[in-house]
Amino acid sequence: MQQVGRSALLVGLVRWLYALAIAHLLGGMLFAWWGNLPVFENYHRSVEQAFFGQDVPTAARGLQVWWLALFGATVQSYAVFMGALVYLGNRYRSRAAWGGLIAGLVLWAPQDIWISAQLGIWSHVWVDSIALICLLLPLAWLFHYDGRPAPRATRSQQAPNPFTAVPYQRVLITGGTGFIGETLVNQLLDAGHNVCVFARDPLRAASMFNGRARCIASLAALTEFDAFDAVINLAGAPVAGPRWTAARQEQLLASRVGVSQALVAWLATARHKPQVWLQASAIGYYGVRSPEEVLQEDSAVGGGFMAELCSRWEASTQAVDAAGVRRVVMRLGVVFGPGGALRPLLLPHRFGLGGRLGSGAQVISWIHREDVLQVFARALADTSLHGVYNLVAPHTVSQAQFATAAGKVLHRPVWLHLPAAPLRLLAGEMAELFVDGQNVAPTRLLEAGYVFRFPQVEDAIRDLA
Repeated sequence: MQQVGRSALLVGLVRWLYALAIAHLLGGMLFAWWGNLPVFENYHRSVEQAFFGQDVPTAARGLQVWWLALFGATVQSYAVFMGALVYLGNRYRSRAAWGGLIAGLVLWAPQDIWISAQLGIWSHVWVDSIALICLLLPLAWLFHYDGRPAPRATRSQQAPNPFTAVPYQRVLITGGTGFIGETLVNQLLDAGHNVCVFARDPLRAASMFNGRARCIASLAALTEFDAFDAVINLAGAPVAGPRWTAARQEQLLASRVGVSQALVAWLATARHKPQVWLQASAIGYYGVRSPEEVLQEDSAVGGGFMAELCSRWEASTQAVDAAGVRRVVMRLGVVFGPGGALRPLLLPHRFGLGGRLGSGAQVISWIHREDVLQVFARALADTSLHGVYNLVAPHTVSQAQFATAAGKVLHRPVWLHLPAAPLRLLAGEMAELFVDGQNVAPTRLLEAGYVFRFPQVEDAIRDLA
């Protein structure tokens, strides 16, 4: 009950600060453009008498209105920065934002009050004192509140570790420091499994996992005597980034196909073969398709670079089947989780600039990261799973439907519609990641009886946003 009360107070104080920022903005506009209104008559007289006494020059009033206009412009600027810092402080629990506002107040108010009191301009003294109290008290409380240690679990219904139910495994993982891999490795380690991570920077990886995992810089470090019960191959440079020039395409292929081939070469020499091999891929395998075409695991490979990349990635590990190892190919959709693809998708919405991208009809075949990890855990233990699986939620959405859901969850308008042509011009073929899509179905997962934790996109956004 006490926690509920403190949460309500937090929301109330933040709204109060937003209201004060808006009041500063409107007041600044009033000072800048309407400083000669009759409502300011007594204020102007008090300032003129403080400086000139009874013998006030004719030009004094014009000078006073001019000064008030400059002050109004400054107040408007302060209001914008205040609003931005309140947003950052509230969004990220940032003591730096609250501390910056407090420092600005402490620097301004005492000096302004002292200088005004010296001249006997008591209207300044009273206004500054009231503003100081109205701002400083809530800021001090928020600064103290956000200084408390954050709880480890940020969501009320934190999913249990799915790997605790998996019998003990010795696991070799490539791509273990990525968006999916980092959480995967930590959950495996927390569940008591033995993990070896292939990473380009093994020292950074060892630090990331607090020295609990063996980290190697080259697959050549593996010998025929290294024994693993499972291999999880996630390695691959991010496809979203620089334009897909010929050199960039070669880099993306090498980071996937090259690593996979090196793994297969080690497998051929290993005396102890793993029982299962989880192979990452992506729904880019199907290429750009019509939103009306529902794509299942047996659908034909598509055209374009993404389709070539995924098909060659999958083909590079076909020798695993010939070695008698159960291979499970995971064609991943757009994975939503803390960070990852969801953060840039939601960023325009957070600033009230959300809307349709291109036609808005392109389908987003998405999946929550918790469901990805649940499927990985089941694939390690369930010997009935083999072959290709589409890792996407059962309810895909169009980009326009995603924008509507994001606006609803974040309480933001959805109005800014951007054409696809400029993005295609800037990003080239890579633009298909944003303005094209595939309507992919998790047919084989559903047939295997998997129940999604997050089947609806609105629930996933609400859980993560």
